[in-house]
Parts: sequence; C-alpha cells; structure tokens
Amino acid sequence: MGSWSVMQPFTKTRSDAPAGFFEAEAAGLRWLAAARGARVATVLEAEPGRIVLERIVPSRPTPEAARAFGRDLASTHGAGADAFGSPPAGWDGPLYIGSREMPSHTADAWGAFYAQARVEPFLAPAVANGHLTAAEEEQVREACAVVASGTFDDATAPARIHGDLWAGNLLFDADGAILIDPAAHGGHPETDLAMLALFGAPHLDEILAGYKERSRLATGWRERVPVHQLHPLAVHAAGHGRSYGVELARAARATLRLAGAAA
Repeated sequence: MGSWSVMQPFTKTRSDAPAGFFEAEAAGLRWLAAARGARVATVLEAEPGRIVLERIVPSRPTPEAARAFGRDLASTHGAGADAFGSPPAGWDGPLYIGSREMPSHTADAWGAFYAQARVEPFLAPAVANGHLTAAEEEQVREACAVVASGTFDDATAPARIHGDLWAGNLLFDADGAILIDPAAHGGHPETDLAMLALFGAPHLDEILAGYKERSRLATGWRERVPVHQLHPLAVHAAGHGRSYGVELARAARATLRLAGAAA
C-alpha cells in the first residue's frame, strides 16, 4: 500500500508582537482574498502573537505563471477600497508594514495620503538610525510636499493593494503565484507595481504584460516609478541600512525632476 500524509500548516509566532500585529496580517490576507483576483495564503487561525497559514510548497516561477499573476493582480486592484489609506474591511486596529506600524490615515486624494502617511512617518527613524542624512531628509520632504500638493494625482480610484509587494512576498507553487505578508490598504495600483520593480520580481515583464491585459496603466506610469518607490524605500531606510537612505534620496530627486518637467 502507498502512504500519504497531510501537510502541516505554517505557524508564525512572536512573543513580543505589538497589539494587533498578526490580526492585521490576517485581515489583510482575507480582504485581498475577497477580491477574487490574485491568490493569497489562506488564514487558518490568528490571535495575539500567533498566526496559522496554509503551507506553501514553493516551485520555480514560470513566465506563464507570472503573466497570469499580472492579470490576477489587476483584478485585485480593481476590487477597490473605500478611500486612500483605508484598512481592510472590518479591521479597525493598527496597520503594519514588516514590523513597523503604519499610520491609519485616510484621504480622498492620493498624494496627500501617500506623502503624509506612507513616506514622512519613516523619515525621522531613518535619520535617527544614521541611514539618511539631514540634507537627504530635506530633499525627501521637498519631494513629499510636491506629491502632497496633488502634482501626481489622477483619476485613479483607490485600489485594493497588497502594500508590501516585494519579491519575497510573491511566492510560486505548482498552481502559480500566491501572496503572503501584506500591508494591505487602499492605495494607488502603481505603488504595488513599483515595489515589484524595486526588489526584482521574477519575470517582471510578463507580470506587467498580464496586468495590462486586464487593466489600463495611465500614460507615464514608468516615469512615475520613483514616486511610488518613495514609500518602500523610506520604510527600508528606517531600519535596514544606509544604502536605502541613498536610494530614497535618489528617488526623491527623480520625483522633483519629474514634477519640474510636468510644471
């Protein structure tokens, strides 16, 4: 007789987890799953200090799976959100990206929300940790002021975004792509795409091609990539090293150049 085994779920624990840490992750995964677009890891249990997820058996990403993920990500974004910065439906606790708390701030305009709630809150710790110089901080704050003024606002409605979509949170198994560890909120779809580009998602060209099969990308989206990378770079500059501060300042300068060209 053959033998079989039931795959054990994957459990994450953290004894010093701040209030709502794993519960926020669970709420984000469930909200993304409700969009019926990109696959996400199934939440089995979530409680203070602990989350239990389905176990994923990784496999090599293929161009076909990447393209399908692009289509599905467009559907997730298209499911929408109540406002820029809105939390997952039914969740009124704190929001996190990685181990850092994000402000729970909503706005009708993307630029004001993004600058004030997704970039600026991470600048002080980046400077305090020696990862961003005072001169670089000034450049980033200048870029944030331009973004907050509405220079890059468009008619795009709040999208249901993953919010921390670097390559490590995009897994592939035998059935295709699957998302983990979101910082889900209402945001601009270009922010997810810019983060995929920043951290080297596999078969990125195929992901983008699939995305464009299902959703239109506004003219100039490639030029705006540095604008949408300000958030992940600020988060990483806060706690992951000087190199991210350098890249954050570079993205800020690119943002200012782009705003000048648009003026």
